[in-house]
Amino acid sequence: MPSSVATVRSWAGLALDRPLVMGILNLTPDSFSDGGRHATPASAVAAARAMAEAGADIIDLGGESTRPGAAPVPAAVQCARVLPVLAPLARAGLCLSIDTADAAVMRAALDAGARIVNDVSALARDPAATEVVAAAGAAVVLMHSRGTPETMAGLARYTAVGPEVAAELAARVAAARARGIAPEAICLDPGFGFAKRPEHSLALLRDLSPLTAIGYPLLIGVSRKGFIGRIAGVAEPAARDPASLAAALWALDQGAAILRVHNVSATVQAIRMHRALRA
Repeated sequence: MPSSVATVRSWAGLALDRPLVMGILNLTPDSFSDGGRHATPASAVAAARAMAEAGADIIDLGGESTRPGAAPVPAAVQCARVLPVLAPLARAGLCLSIDTADAAVMRAALDAGARIVNDVSALARDPAATEVVAAAGAAVVLMHSRGTPETMAGLARYTAVGPEVAAELAARVAAARARGIAPEAICLDPGFGFAKRPEHSLALLRDLSPLTAIGYPLLIGVSRKGFIGRIAGVAEPAARDPASLAAALWALDQGAAILRVHNVSATVQAIRMHRALRA
């Protein structure tokens, strides 16, 4: 197992010699920030291309909202939302991630050209998911959560949130590796806002060392989250970018490798300035 993020030189075919930016492309009617924004595949493809031109290294496509309280979406519906967008982007050579916990959606997206599976359940929800990822040799984001979007709010109970989240993620890493997923394929996400109250997310972000100590690249997804809005005093998700950027740069200083964001252009600018100051 890698001993630190610094020893991991690449992930999903991308060098980790600088922070990577993952642009969020929700193809859903009900996601908390941008649900319904891309009503047609053409508009979604254009949005993805714009993010890539702005500097996104990865485009993360999702056909199911995972906001608190969201109901599950059948795999067939997810595929109908995602595949008409994913296929032309893959043909154009973009690095694509599929945001799903369903093995059937993973398989279809990987067959269509996705390189990465981003699973909010850390491959726990669908018994077939780990086999799909291992067989494809795909990269995978294992995100921490508890329960489902419908039940996770009631499971947000911690004595020491950082060590507990790290221990639960380490267990998911062990399960993934035991079933054939290569260590170099794995990335971790603390799951801000998932089975975590705002005070839990803030405490987790303050000290990421229990997560980075596991030894895998760390993806941070705080963009426009509810706890960001509560701290910043901003109700409208799309207006939370300044506070989101502050949190993201803080995470980079603690060893985060990838930022999952809505506003790619602003994030790329902020990273460039951050790197220049630290050079």
